[in-house]
Amino acid sequence: MRVGTLRSIISNAFYHEERTHCLERHLKFHIETLPDRLKIEKDNELESLKHFAMEYIHHVPEFLDALKEASQQAGIEDHVFPFLRIAEEYFISPPRLPNHHIGLMAMMDEAYLAHRLFEELNDRYISRVGMPLIPWDMTLANVVAHQLVGEELANRLDSIVYNTVNEMMDAERHYESDGFKAFVEKEKGNTTSIWQEWPCMGKASGIDWALT
Repeated sequence: MRVGTLRSIISNAFYHEERTHCLERHLKFHIETLPDRLKIEKDNELESLKHFAMEYIHHVPEFLDALKEASQQAGIEDHVFPFLRIAEEYFISPPRLPNHHIGLMAMMDEAYLAHRLFEELNDRYISRVGMPLIPWDMTLANVVAHQLVGEELANRLDSIVYNTVNEMMDAERHYESDGFKAFVEKEKGNTTSIWQEWPCMGKASGIDWALT
């Protein structure tokens, strides 16, 4: 895997943002478009959204490392690693998209693809195993990111993720191995230490569901 390359690409995008403020201008526009079901701290909405977007992007290589370790512990790296390589490729060789996003805003599109892929992988894992590979809810973060990317583009990115996951369903045969079944029995009710200190990105940025 090329996590180091990924970090370098993200670092360059952050440098671009320091000079251009492209992401900041995009977020200013989208503050008023967020749905009522999301609540942002009113004192500094723009800073909350900027913090969220930057953490959302930064978390991708960290997630890749954590998922790599978790899948190796579970003995299903042959199933998980192809997904991780695809998530990397979203950044290194992103799909052609009908938009003019550059710098960190382009990274936001690609981070959304990666995080949605992680979410779909986790959902498939839960449906087969009955417990999560990633033991915390990614829904809030991905809903916020969906809004920031924009409804039309985010729906297009969702379609890319669904098609990718469906094409890789054959790899789920690894869930049937005796070694994996033994791992599941041993881990039931436990949360692997890999994930213990990971916060909810939305809530850590002052964003939450409006009803909570």
